[in-house]
Amino acid sequence: MRVFRGHHPSFAAGSGCALTIGNFDGVHRGHQAMLALLNNEARLRGLRSCVMTFEPHPRDWFARKLGKPEAAPLRIATLRDKLQELEHCGVDDVVLMRFDDRLASLPAEDFIRQVLVEQLRARYVLVGDDFRFGARRAGDYALLDAAGNDLGFDVARMMSYEVHGLRVSSSAVREALAAGDMRRAAALLGRPYSISGHVVHGRKLGRDLGFRTLNLRFPSHRPAAQGIFVVRVHGLGPSPLPGVASLGVRPSVEDAGRVLLEVHCLEWPAHIALEGGYARLLRVELMHKLHDERRYPSLEALREGIAQDVVDATAWWRAHA
Repeated sequence: MRVFRGHHPSFAAGSGCALTIGNFDGVHRGHQAMLALLNNEARLRGLRSCVMTFEPHPRDWFARKLGKPEAAPLRIATLRDKLQELEHCGVDDVVLMRFDDRLASLPAEDFIRQVLVEQLRARYVLVGDDFRFGARRAGDYALLDAAGNDLGFDVARMMSYEVHGLRVSSSAVREALAAGDMRRAAALLGRPYSISGHVVHGRKLGRDLGFRTLNLRFPSHRPAAQGIFVVRVHGLGPSPLPGVASLGVRPSVEDAGRVLLEVHCLEWPAHIALEGGYARLLRVELMHKLHDERRYPSLEALREGIAQDVVDATAWWRAHA
């Protein structure tokens, strides 16, 4: 899969593309169904399938612009994980557009002509049933369809995707993760919810407390899931390892607002030395939520709390072996 940041000359040099547009946060089952349709249409037309997505999330950008960071949507996936899932879905190309003042103020008609036609050479455009675009969200499916007739590209609309009668959406995934309902989140995603990243150095506090941890950064200050979780860790050996993890801001030891995923493996691989986890690329599946983050009054209380989380996570794995 090729990834282009904004318009790129080598992309425009091709024969055109079958395109879909969206934020694709989480790449849930509704997204997957849309991408399967996009890939099929692209093959029938002899085109490359292409996803246009945005970074930062437009609602995140507007929240910062208005000075209301709390209005930003809870973030499901990191950019790394979103791109990885798009690749798993068989997409040929991804155009990653930086959402900024210029793009936010671009009229819908200019977006169609300048971006879709001149830059991306779209021959087929697939959108969702609630798709809006352009300055002040003035553009909709009807406008896009009329422009396609005039400018020579086909437009299709995919209706909502449902699981057990419930509409699958990024909002529904966020609600499940915020509620700690990891089973419902997995049903909406079509896979266990996971976060990937390289292991970075932390304060080494877990080691001092007797619980070695592997730290992964979560770039958003508003993760959709927060708390203490039973996890499964991929990337430390030939098979995944059981563990327990904290996802959040660590209120007992720090007040910087930085979000970390701190993972303690219940079975540390014998072949990996004390410092051997750093810089490794891990994927951590959040299987079950134990509880929300807690502020402990002392480091000793924190140590006892972690010890109990380890006991509870071990019991969960035994019950779900």
